[in-house]
Amino acid sequence: MELTNKAIGKLIEKTSGKHNTVRVGLTGGGCAGMEYVFKYNEPIDNDPTDTVLDYGKFTIRIDSKSLPFLQHATLDYVVRGINESFEIINPAEESRCGCGVSVIF
Repeated sequence: MELTNKAIGKLIEKTSGKHNTVRVGLTGGGCAGMEYVFKYNEPIDNDPTDTVLDYGKFTIRIDSKSLPFLQHATLDYVVRGINESFEIINPAEESRCGCGVSVIF
């Protein structure tokens, strides 16, 4: 998984202090079958089979089941009007549902 400069800057800002690890992955759900997971990680959530991407001031953990789907994905931070969020841009997606939350591979 790649990160844009905007995503790195925002992650440094948001993870300073207690939560310096972010979990990125996929879970079942949504109208299209799978949804992206993006959450600040508690140490209890860690699994020894996770892939850990160390960026110095923060780390990203990806579980082994999600890794094949995220290998060529990019994490970005986007601002649209008054809305701001992290967004996963993934060329492996076949489609997204109308609401943009769930994806099909």
